[in-house]
Amino acid sequence: CRQIMVSDVDRHTIAFGCNPTTSDVQDPLLIRFSATESVTDWENAIEKEGGEIRLGTGSEFVRAVETKREIVIWTDNSLHSMTFLGPPYTFGVTQISSNTTIIGPNAVAAVDDTIFWMGLDTFYMYDGRVQQLPCAVKQKVFGDLNNNQARCIFAGINSEFNEVIWFYP
Repeated sequence: CRQIMVSDVDRHTIAFGCNPTTSDVQDPLLIRFSATESVTDWENAIEKEGGEIRLGTGSEFVRAVETKREIVIWTDNSLHSMTFLGPPYTFGVTQISSNTTIIGPNAVAAVDDTIFWMGLDTFYMYDGRVQQLPCAVKQKVFGDLNNNQARCIFAGINSEFNEVIWFYP
């Protein structure tokens, strides 16, 4: 899989961009989740709350970040919200935005319930709705960026000055 996390609220292990239970072939849009409080029981059964969901848009999973209210999931061209519903469905996924990009899997930073990330040509913020961030140095950053090294971009938080920063090649 491309990423694994344990959800804080309901204690499921979640695998993103993984293979289905019936195949050894990786599905770049598939999300699987284990039974509650288990890292080994991945059976797709309602009574165990294990299962899988396939994202409906995009061609590959890029990144997932958990906030206090949801798990936000990026594909190569869309943004989704995954929330815990409980039995019998366990999780629900809703598309938040289409034509929204993220430049690399580490180009995102979460501060409380607000998420900031670098797209292919602009900066974004999500606090319940997706917004482009105004940026006076946007032309400089994206004009100077080595796109061949986009996977090396990292976002960080400077809490002393209430800033989000990006390190890029």
